[in-house]
Amino acid sequence: MEILGTTLRICVDDLETASAFYERLTGTRPLRFERGGVSVAAVGCFLLMSGPEAELEILRKVSATIAVENVDTAFATLTEVGAKVVAGPVQTPAGRNLIAVHPDGSVFEYVDRKATATDSSGTPDR
Repeated sequence: MEILGTTLRICVDDLETASAFYERLTGTRPLRFERGGVSVAAVGCFLLMSGPEAELEILRKVSATIAVENVDTAFATLTEVGAKVVAGPVQTPAGRNLIAVHPDGSVFEYVDRKATATDSSGTPDR
């Protein structure tokens, strides 16, 4: 499994203010989406998250997001080396992901950037 990069996860109170700061810092426009009641802005290598404290408490347990070429390959490698996959693989707005707990207790999200194919109306193909 090749690791393509990492994304730092940051929980913020004010997503608009934080997004503006990180956009100026990185020179990258935010990619925004909602997931499970949490508003998210991906800006460069930063993943900003804002929402209900109960949701953020769970998200804070994930140390970082690791980009990989293929989540299925990551799943196979992680289980082979002793990690426990606790969620996924599932489709997300940014690609497919899974959550794994490493043998040392560290929790990481693994994500590929494979977008869901869409038809001409923009509806995802199934």
